[in-house]
Amino acid sequence: MSEDTQRPAQQQEVPGTEAALEPKADHGETSYTGTGKLDGKIAVITGGDSGIGKAVAIAYAREGAHVVVSYLSEHEDAEDTRDWVEKAGRRALLVPGDLADPAHCRDLIARTVAEFGRIDVLVNNAAFQMVRETTEEIPDEEWDRTIATNLSAFFHITKAALPHMSSGGSIIGSSSIQGDQPSPTLLPYAATKAAIASMTASLAQQLGERGIRANSVAPGPVWTPLIPATMPPEAVEKFGADTPLGRAGQPAELAPAYVFLASDEASYVSGAVIAVTGGKPIL
Repeated sequence: MSEDTQRPAQQQEVPGTEAALEPKADHGETSYTGTGKLDGKIAVITGGDSGIGKAVAIAYAREGAHVVVSYLSEHEDAEDTRDWVEKAGRRALLVPGDLADPAHCRDLIARTVAEFGRIDVLVNNAAFQMVRETTEEIPDEEWDRTIATNLSAFFHITKAALPHMSSGGSIIGSSSIQGDQPSPTLLPYAATKAAIASMTASLAQQLGERGIRANSVAPGPVWTPLIPATMPPEAVEKFGADTPLGRAGQPAELAPAYVFLASDEASYVSGAVIAVTGGKPIL
Protein backbone atom coordinates (compact mmCIF):
# COMPACT_ATOMS: atom_id res chain seq x y z
CA MET A 1 0.00 0.00 0.00
CA SER A 2 3.00 2.29 -0.25
CA GLU A 3 1.99 3.75 -3.60
CA ASP A 4 -1.26 5.37 -4.58
CA THR A 5 -3.00 3.96 -7.64
CA GLN A 6 -3.84 6.44 -10.39
CA ARG A 7 -7.50 7.47 -10.23
CA PRO A 8 -9.41 8.74 -13.25
CA ALA A 9 -11.83 11.64 -12.90
CA GLN A 10 -15.17 10.12 -11.95
CA GLN A 11 -18.54 10.96 -10.47
CA GLN A 12 -21.17 8.90 -8.68
CA GLU A 13 -24.61 9.52 -7.28
CA VAL A 14 -24.80 9.91 -3.49
CA PRO A 15 -24.04 7.81 -1.47
CA GLY A 16 -21.87 5.96 -4.01
CA THR A 17 -21.18 2.25 -4.46
CA GLU A 18 -18.11 0.03 -4.46
CA ALA A 19 -19.11 -1.48 -7.82
CA ALA A 20 -18.66 1.88 -9.56
CA LEU A 21 -15.42 2.84 -7.80
CA GLU A 22 -12.29 2.98 -9.98
CA PRO A 23 -9.86 1.70 -8.89
CA LYS A 24 -11.43 -0.57 -6.31
CA ALA A 25 -10.72 0.18 -2.66
CA ASP A 26 -8.76 -2.25 -0.50
CA HIS A 27 -10.74 -3.38 2.55
CA GLY A 28 -8.25 -6.02 3.61
CA GLU A 29 -10.09 -8.80 1.79
CA THR A 30 -6.85 -10.57 0.92
CA SER A 31 -4.50 -9.09 3.50
CA TYR A 32 -6.04 -8.83 6.97
CA THR A 33 -5.19 -11.70 9.32
CA GLY A 34 -6.89 -11.92 12.70
CA THR A 35 -5.41 -13.19 15.96
CA GLY A 36 -8.52 -13.56 18.14
CA LYS A 37 -8.46 -10.06 19.64
CA LEU A 38 -12.27 -9.77 19.56
CA ASP A 39 -13.27 -13.40 20.03
CA GLY A 40 -16.98 -13.71 20.84
CA LYS A 41 -17.71 -9.98 20.89
CA ILE A 42 -20.83 -8.44 19.33
CA ALA A 43 -20.08 -5.36 17.22
CA VAL A 44 -22.41 -2.83 15.59
CA ILE A 45 -20.88 -0.88 12.69
CA THR A 46 -22.78 1.92 10.97
CA GLY A 47 -21.83 2.50 7.35
CA GLY A 48 -20.51 -1.06 7.26
CA ASP A 49 -21.40 -1.71 3.63
CA SER A 50 -18.40 0.07 2.11
CA GLY A 51 -15.28 2.12 2.81
CA ILE A 52 -13.87 2.22 6.32
CA GLY A 53 -16.91 0.49 7.79
CA LYS A 54 -16.52 -2.47 5.46
CA ALA A 55 -12.83 -2.81 6.28
CA VAL A 56 -13.66 -2.70 10.00
CA ALA A 57 -16.37 -5.34 9.57
CA ILE A 58 -13.96 -7.70 7.79
CA ALA A 59 -11.23 -7.14 10.38
CA TYR A 60 -13.62 -7.57 13.32
CA ALA A 61 -14.96 -10.84 11.90
CA ARG A 62 -11.46 -12.18 11.38
CA GLU A 63 -10.67 -11.19 14.97
CA GLY A 64 -13.62 -13.29 16.13
CA ALA A 65 -16.54 -10.84 16.43
CA HIS A 66 -20.09 -11.23 15.16
CA VAL A 67 -21.02 -8.11 13.20
CA VAL A 68 -24.14 -6.01 12.69
CA VAL A 69 -23.86 -3.98 9.49
CA SER A 70 -25.95 -0.81 9.37
CA TYR A 71 -26.26 0.81 5.94
CA LEU A 72 -28.54 3.11 3.94
CA SER A 73 -29.62 1.28 0.77
CA GLU A 74 -26.51 -0.14 -0.93
CA HIS A 75 -27.72 -3.75 -0.75
CA GLU A 76 -25.14 -5.24 -3.11
CA ASP A 77 -22.24 -3.74 -1.15
CA ALA A 78 -23.78 -4.83 2.15
CA GLU A 79 -24.25 -8.39 0.91
CA ASP A 80 -20.59 -8.46 -0.08
CA THR A 81 -19.64 -7.39 3.45
CA ARG A 82 -21.87 -10.15 4.83
CA ASP A 83 -20.10 -12.70 2.62
CA TRP A 84 -16.68 -11.71 3.98
CA VAL A 85 -17.92 -11.85 7.57
CA GLU A 86 -19.43 -15.28 7.07
CA LYS A 87 -16.32 -16.54 5.29
CA ALA A 88 -14.51 -15.68 8.52
CA GLY A 89 -16.89 -18.02 10.34
CA ARG A 90 -18.89 -15.28 12.05
CA ARG A 91 -22.53 -14.19 11.95
CA ALA A 92 -23.60 -11.04 10.15
CA LEU A 93 -26.85 -9.13 10.55
CA LEU A 94 -27.67 -6.54 7.86
CA VAL A 95 -29.90 -3.64 8.89
CA PRO A 96 -30.75 -1.17 6.09
CA GLY A 97 -32.30 2.20 6.77
CA ASP A 98 -31.73 5.92 7.17
CA LEU A 99 -29.86 6.86 10.35
CA ALA A 100 -31.12 10.42 9.97
CA ASP A 101 -34.36 9.00 11.44
CA PRO A 102 -34.06 8.61 15.25
CA ALA A 103 -36.65 5.82 15.18
CA HIS A 104 -34.42 3.80 12.85
CA CYS A 105 -31.44 4.35 15.15
CA ARG A 106 -33.43 2.80 17.98
CA ASP A 107 -34.64 -0.02 15.74
CA LEU A 108 -31.04 -0.84 14.76
CA ILE A 109 -30.19 -1.41 18.41
CA ALA A 110 -33.43 -3.30 19.10
CA ARG A 111 -32.75 -5.69 16.22
CA THR A 112 -29.18 -6.20 17.40
CA VAL A 113 -30.28 -7.06 20.92
CA ALA A 114 -33.03 -9.36 19.63
CA GLU A 115 -30.45 -11.23 17.52
CA PHE A 116 -27.43 -11.26 19.85
CA GLY A 117 -28.63 -10.25 23.32
CA ARG A 118 -26.04 -7.55 23.97
CA ILE A 119 -23.59 -5.07 22.42
CA ASP A 120 -19.86 -5.12 23.17
CA VAL A 121 -18.54 -2.71 20.53
CA LEU A 122 -20.36 0.22 18.93
CA VAL A 123 -18.72 1.85 15.91
CA ASN A 124 -20.48 5.07 14.88
CA ASN A 125 -18.98 5.45 11.41
CA ALA A 126 -21.69 6.36 8.88
CA ALA A 127 -21.37 9.86 7.46
CA PHE A 128 -22.55 12.22 4.75
CA GLN A 129 -20.65 15.10 3.16
CA MET A 130 -20.94 17.38 0.14
CA VAL A 131 -18.47 19.86 -1.28
CA ARG A 132 -19.84 23.43 -1.51
CA GLU A 133 -17.73 26.44 -2.42
CA THR A 134 -19.68 28.95 -0.32
CA THR A 135 -21.95 28.86 2.69
CA GLU A 136 -24.76 30.37 0.63
CA GLU A 137 -24.68 27.33 -1.66
CA ILE A 138 -25.44 24.90 1.16
CA PRO A 139 -29.15 24.02 1.06
CA ASP A 140 -30.86 24.06 4.45
CA GLU A 141 -31.92 20.45 4.02
CA GLU A 142 -28.31 19.44 3.28
CA TRP A 143 -27.13 21.03 6.53
CA ASP A 144 -29.91 19.23 8.42
CA ARG A 145 -29.11 15.91 6.74
CA THR A 146 -25.41 16.19 7.55
CA ILE A 147 -26.06 16.95 11.21
CA ALA A 148 -28.69 14.21 11.48
CA THR A 149 -26.60 11.50 9.80
CA ASN A 150 -23.18 12.27 11.24
CA LEU A 151 -23.93 13.63 14.69
CA SER A 152 -27.51 13.10 15.86
CA ALA A 153 -27.41 9.44 14.84
CA PHE A 154 -24.32 9.00 17.05
CA PHE A 155 -26.35 10.33 19.98
CA HIS A 156 -29.50 8.31 19.33
CA ILE A 157 -27.65 5.03 18.67
CA THR A 158 -25.39 5.42 21.69
CA LYS A 159 -28.30 6.32 23.96
CA ALA A 160 -30.22 3.24 22.82
CA ALA A 161 -27.18 0.96 23.05
CA LEU A 162 -25.91 1.88 26.53
CA PRO A 163 -28.47 -0.18 28.49
CA HIS A 164 -27.19 -3.23 26.59
CA MET A 165 -23.48 -2.57 27.14
CA SER A 166 -21.51 -3.64 30.19
CA SER A 167 -18.04 -3.18 31.66
CA GLY A 168 -15.42 -3.77 28.99
CA GLY A 169 -17.61 -2.28 26.28
CA SER A 170 -16.17 0.08 23.68
CA ILE A 171 -17.73 3.00 21.81
CA ILE A 172 -15.78 4.25 18.80
CA GLY A 173 -16.63 7.33 16.78
CA SER A 174 -15.24 8.17 13.35
CA SER A 175 -14.10 11.76 13.69
CA SER A 176 -11.72 13.17 11.05
CA ILE A 177 -8.73 15.33 10.28
CA GLN A 178 -11.53 17.72 9.24
CA GLY A 179 -12.41 18.22 12.88
CA ASP A 180 -8.97 19.73 13.49
CA GLN A 181 -8.12 21.12 10.03
CA PRO A 182 -11.51 21.95 8.46
CA SER A 183 -11.71 22.47 4.73
CA PRO A 184 -13.77 25.54 3.86
CA THR A 185 -15.69 23.54 1.26
CA LEU A 186 -16.80 20.91 3.82
CA LEU A 187 -18.21 23.24 6.48
CA PRO A 188 -21.14 21.09 7.78
CA TYR A 189 -19.15 17.84 7.64
CA ALA A 190 -16.13 19.31 9.43
CA ALA A 191 -18.36 20.75 12.15
CA THR A 192 -19.90 17.34 12.83
CA LYS A 193 -16.50 15.67 12.99
CA ALA A 194 -15.24 18.14 15.59
CA ALA A 195 -18.41 17.47 17.57
CA ILE A 196 -17.88 13.69 17.38
CA ALA A 197 -14.44 14.03 18.94
CA SER A 198 -15.98 16.18 21.67
CA MET A 199 -18.84 13.74 22.25
CA THR A 200 -16.51 10.78 22.66
CA ALA A 201 -14.44 12.77 25.16
CA SER A 202 -17.60 13.53 27.15
CA LEU A 203 -18.73 9.90 27.00
CA ALA A 204 -15.33 8.69 28.17
CA GLN A 205 -15.68 10.74 31.35
CA GLN A 206 -19.34 9.91 31.87
CA LEU A 207 -19.03 6.16 31.32
CA GLY A 208 -15.71 5.48 33.01
CA GLU A 209 -17.33 4.36 36.25
CA ARG A 210 -19.32 1.80 34.26
CA GLY A 211 -16.17 0.40 32.67
CA ILE A 212 -17.22 1.46 29.17
CA ARG A 213 -14.58 3.18 27.07
CA ALA A 214 -15.17 5.83 24.38
CA ASN A 215 -12.65 6.90 21.76
CA SER A 216 -12.54 8.14 18.19
CA VAL A 217 -10.46 7.46 15.10
CA ALA A 218 -9.63 10.50 12.97
CA PRO A 219 -9.04 9.45 9.36
CA GLY A 220 -7.35 11.63 6.81
CA PRO A 221 -8.26 11.30 3.11
CA VAL A 222 -9.40 7.70 2.50
CA TRP A 223 -10.47 6.23 -0.85
CA THR A 224 -14.16 5.29 -0.53
CA PRO A 225 -17.30 5.65 -2.70
CA LEU A 226 -18.21 8.81 -0.79
CA ILE A 227 -15.36 10.65 -2.50
CA PRO A 228 -16.53 10.49 -6.14
CA ALA A 229 -20.12 10.83 -4.92
CA THR A 230 -19.52 14.16 -3.19
CA MET A 231 -16.51 15.79 -4.86
CA PRO A 232 -16.02 17.23 -8.36
CA PRO A 233 -14.22 14.88 -10.77
CA GLU A 234 -11.07 17.00 -10.96
CA ALA A 235 -10.72 16.88 -7.16
CA VAL A 236 -11.08 13.10 -7.19
CA GLU A 237 -7.99 12.74 -9.40
CA LYS A 238 -5.71 14.46 -6.89
CA PHE A 239 -7.49 13.34 -3.72
CA GLY A 240 -4.99 12.75 -0.91
CA ALA A 241 -1.97 14.08 -2.79
CA ASP A 242 -1.54 16.92 -0.27
CA THR A 243 -0.70 14.59 2.64
CA PRO A 244 2.92 14.19 3.79
CA LEU A 245 2.78 10.58 2.55
CA GLY A 246 1.56 11.93 -0.79
CA ARG A 247 -1.45 9.68 -1.23
CA ALA A 248 -4.91 8.80 0.01
CA GLY A 249 -5.26 5.96 2.49
CA GLN A 250 -7.05 2.69 1.84
CA PRO A 251 -9.85 1.54 4.16
CA ALA A 252 -7.73 -1.48 5.14
CA GLU A 253 -5.16 0.91 6.61
CA LEU A 254 -7.75 2.27 9.06
CA ALA A 255 -9.09 -1.05 10.34
CA PRO A 256 -6.23 -1.84 12.78
CA ALA A 257 -6.94 1.34 14.77
CA TYR A 258 -10.58 0.30 15.20
CA VAL A 259 -9.52 -3.22 16.17
CA PHE A 260 -7.16 -1.88 18.82
CA LEU A 261 -9.79 0.40 20.38
CA ALA A 262 -12.36 -2.43 20.43
CA SER A 263 -9.97 -4.93 21.98
CA ASP A 264 -8.98 -5.58 25.57
CA GLU A 265 -5.48 -4.40 24.62
CA ALA A 266 -6.94 -0.87 24.86
CA SER A 267 -8.37 -1.47 28.34
CA TYR A 268 -6.88 1.80 29.66
CA VAL A 269 -7.45 3.87 26.52
CA SER A 270 -10.50 6.11 26.77
CA GLY A 271 -11.11 9.68 25.65
CA ALA A 272 -8.46 9.38 22.93
CA VAL A 273 -8.40 10.43 19.30
CA ILE A 274 -6.23 8.20 17.12
CA ALA A 275 -5.08 10.01 13.98
CA VAL A 276 -4.69 7.92 10.81
CA THR A 277 -4.04 10.79 8.44
CA GLY A 278 -1.04 10.09 6.24
CA GLY A 279 1.03 12.53 8.28
CA LYS A 280 -1.37 15.45 8.69
CA PRO A 281 -1.13 16.42 12.37
CA ILE A 282 -4.02 16.55 14.80
CA LEU A 283 -3.11 18.94 17.62
